[in-house]
Amino acid sequence: MLRKLVDYKKLDHNLAVKLIETYSDGYGDDDIITFKNVSGEIIETVELRTDDTIYLVKISNSLANFISNFKENIEKGLDSIIEPITENDVPKTEMELQGENELEEGSTTDQ
Repeated sequence: MLRKLVDYKKLDHNLAVKLIETYSDGYGDDDIITFKNVSGEIIETVELRTDDTIYLVKISNSLANFISNFKENIEKGLDSIIEPITENDVPKTEMELQGENELEEGSTTDQ
């Protein structure tokens, strides 16, 4: 089985969803895997398993916030993708354009 060390920010969408499902109530001390990297830095991770890979996902305060705010983040992301349609975005029909031309013509003769 392949093992990968990855920051949660670099997870693809499917793995991020799996991470949220796995740790939906957050993670505790028993979930944390701690080790030193080749530079001697202490790294803290949580494990995320798929059929062929064990991911060690680096944890931080921002990961805890990410997990707790995941649903809100998804909704905000969708809101930023889907822009509301305004009146200016709707193309005018031929009838509306003809009506505007008649109004413009009528206003110039009245003056």
